[in-house]
Amino acid sequence: MTIQFDGLPVVVIGAGPVGLAAAAHLTERGIPFTVLEAGDTPAAAVRQWGHVRLFSPWRYNIDAAARRLLGDAGWVEPDPEILPTGGQLAADYLQPLADLPALKPHVRYGTRVVAVTRLGLDRLRTAGRDTTPFLVRLASGNDVLARAVIDASGTWSTPNVLGASGIPAHGEIDAATFVEHALPDVLGADRDRFAGRRTLVVGAGHSAANTLLSLAELAEQVPGTSVVWAIRSTSPTRTYGGEAADALPARGALGTRLREHVDARRIELITGFSAETITPQADGGVEVSNGVRAVVADRIVSATGFRPDHSFVGELRLDLDPIMGSTRALASLIDPNEHSCGTVPPHGVDELTHPEPGFYAIGVKSYGRAPTFLLATGYEQARSVVAALAGDWAAARDVQLDLPETGVCNSNPIIGEDSISTGGGCCGPTTAETVTVPAGRGLATGITGGLLSTPLALLPVAAPSSDPAGEQAGGSCCG
Repeated sequence: MTIQFDGLPVVVIGAGPVGLAAAAHLTERGIPFTVLEAGDTPAAAVRQWGHVRLFSPWRYNIDAAARRLLGDAGWVEPDPEILPTGGQLAADYLQPLADLPALKPHVRYGTRVVAVTRLGLDRLRTAGRDTTPFLVRLASGNDVLARAVIDASGTWSTPNVLGASGIPAHGEIDAATFVEHALPDVLGADRDRFAGRRTLVVGAGHSAANTLLSLAELAEQVPGTSVVWAIRSTSPTRTYGGEAADALPARGALGTRLREHVDARRIELITGFSAETITPQADGGVEVSNGVRAVVADRIVSATGFRPDHSFVGELRLDLDPIMGSTRALASLIDPNEHSCGTVPPHGVDELTHPEPGFYAIGVKSYGRAPTFLLATGYEQARSVVAALAGDWAAARDVQLDLPETGVCNSNPIIGEDSISTGGGCCGPTTAETVTVPAGRGLATGITGGLLSTPLALLPVAAPSSDPAGEQAGGSCCG
């Protein structure tokens, strides 16, 4: 049953790729909406890793409704076979999308949401709940009323801690000045913090791999630069991925280049290592110990993944899986403990529905702590949820999702280390000769599911963008 609140908009939280996709679908459906973005630009989080190149070419990175709206406005789509950087994704697609006359008046920047509830009702009150508007409170103190809320705020601002038990390691908070967020611009804006220094990278996912490759390149350029990689698992095989067997060549090349650096000892690998204690040293360095072994470095890059922030929707009735932090219905489909070698089944509004009518979390946040999310998934979620809000349940439930083969299987994934970044959990053949590239749509990646930083001479890359982050990346892959 469609909730009707005459005159009230659907509020979309977040103007990233998936939030703007939701806005595009709401536009096509003629549903009033307001997008609330905490940053000063669309795709503010994407721009923070703008120097990193995506695995997937442009043809997979654009939502279908957004493509139609942009095309009608005369937008020239980038070469579909080019691999864009995050900066180019923001400048050449998401900025023009947000600037469309149909969207621009409805996108509010510098607007942080601090709470979502029901007008005049707390979580205990049931009577009239499904016909009572949502109240969205802003950091400014103002309130926005809504007929429905789509939370596409992502997880970039809530990274996991270094401590292996899910809480900060001893001394981690006090040592914060030594710790870098995932995906620093090692070869660009952040170069001076790493050149000539010893850096410890903690994590086993694609974010870690990107940073490691950039640090290895920097070590070739600047004497005294060294790289240590610490993972909790006993083998880096999962991080290396399918290599030549991966249906996305850029993703496979990432693992290949990383393995080559480790084999050549340009990257020092430490396995079976968990951060338990972090202690600043008198000489200006920092020691990370697991109680048995210790690593001393100048900088630490925490590439341990991300987690959702559900605190500001605490007065809503959410049915969250106690492990994943996703909806309970979705958790079994994406749990990397069970499905690292399977495909992520098509899913949409039914799997994203909470006991709170009209509230949906979509995008990477919908996956909780499961790090297998792709933009393709988010775009399909947006389409399905908006169709449901329009009362078109046939379209809402006609969900389809085709994901690329990774060419790797692993029966013992590790949660919380950004280690299950396998492009949707698809496992394919292990030799390049037997790979069948699926004809899927929307194989774009999320931040935890596919970024590229290795130079690939045989793959096309985008020309520099007018966006500073895109220019920084130039025609090479960095990050």
